[in-house]
Amino acid sequence: MKQLLVDYLPFQITPQQINESLSTNGGRLIVKGVLQRADAKNQNGRKYPKHILSRESQKYMELIKQRRALGELDHPDSSVINLNNVSHNIVDMGWEGNDLVGTVEILTTPAGNILRELFKAGITLGISSRGMGSVRELGEGTVEVQEDFDLICFDFVSNPSTHGAFLKPVNESVNKGIIVPANKYGNINRIITDILTDI
Repeated sequence: MKQLLVDYLPFQITPQQINESLSTNGGRLIVKGVLQRADAKNQNGRKYPKHILSRESQKYMELIKQRRALGELDHPDSSVINLNNVSHNIVDMGWEGNDLVGTVEILTTPAGNILRELFKAGITLGISSRGMGSVRELGEGTVEVQEDFDLICFDFVSNPSTHGAFLKPVNESVNKGIIVPANKYGNINRIITDILTDI
């Protein structure tokens, strides 16, 4: 039976990297990193066969070409993308070994503004796939995603299931190294309140 499957990878950027990305991309914040990993057990105990992820990433490229590869801030309990909560758009995607790597534009929507401010405050976030499908038990706490899997989107979340799925900003198409911010534990409520009162 198909169920909603969500899986997550971590993503860190520094204020300096954000400022460089904004200045070199016409005021747009663009980040790049691993979206999903094939043939590896993630933190949710799921394993995605590469041929299934390859098939789904090829289908997803059509959405990217049409600028409709939207994602939300946090996973909803739904297979539908809620436009009120859209924060970003995937603008490119490709394989590097078993890593599905994507370039993501943070939008100037209310949710996108919250996402941008969280990054500016040094909050570590992750990117997480959302899809519908069934799984098969492999044993030892591992399940394998099956052929009926349909990729819906990639969302930004607080805890990724794919190891190393933290994105970093793109500066002139060159990836800078990830530096752990000094102010890792900023006041999230203050940031969100500031953004919402400015809208």
